[in-house]
Amino acid sequence: MRFQTILGYGMGLAAFLQIAAASPLDEPEVLAVASFPEENAFGHVVNGEKNNVFLAVENKSDRNITLQSIAGSIHHPETNALVKNTTALTYKVPLLGGAKIQLPYSFYSEFKPGDWRLNIWIDHTAEGEKYRVQAYDSIITVVEPEVSIFDFKMLSTYAIVIALLGAIGYYTYLSFAPQPKKRKTPAVSAPVGPVTATGAGGYQEEWIPEHHLKKPKARKTKSTTLTSGDETSGAELSATEGKRRKNKK
Repeated sequence: MRFQTILGYGMGLAAFLQIAAASPLDEPEVLAVASFPEENAFGHVVNGEKNNVFLAVENKSDRNITLQSIAGSIHHPETNALVKNTTALTYKVPLLGGAKIQLPYSFYSEFKPGDWRLNIWIDHTAEGEKYRVQAYDSIITVVEPEVSIFDFKMLSTYAIVIALLGAIGYYTYLSFAPQPKKRKTPAVSAPVGPVTATGAGGYQEEWIPEHHLKKPKARKTKSTTLTSGDETSGAELSATEGKRRKNKK
């Protein structure tokens, strides 16, 4: 009986130790507070831009922990319905007991301008166990970025769009516009056979057209020169006419 009693005590002690080993340890006390930078005191989240948040983490326990990641989510301000999770950043930074650290966190917003609820948390592990600590839970205001005509991004975007439209328009013009007709220039016929040069001032008659080789015939003109006989008869006629005029008088 005594042996059985001792055996029973031993089995009970082993079961107690097994239960104690299986029971989880208490969660280490870790504080995390997220805040926007000083230039964004009202907590405005700008669409299409990188929004920065800083997390101050303090390990108030005497156990060492490892900061695994920081993540967040956007919720409806009234129903708290999940809209979208933000980007999760992995750190895996060890944090000793009683130590403090500040970690940056950034995310992008593509939501309708207005009020939304933002949640940010940090995941850490301690002795193989994973824990989550809430760092931010508040209403934020999503706004559109300010538009400026001198914005480099906007100007570069306009330049790229204009260049693409110009290239498309030029390609369309070349594809559908009627092409101008090319004028045909008469081809200059080259002389057949070799060309030989003669001496100074000489030429070859086979290269000259036939109608240029024919010499024009001299035209016959009537001579208007009076002979001596003609001159004598003319003088006699003039004398006879003079006598006739005197007789009439």
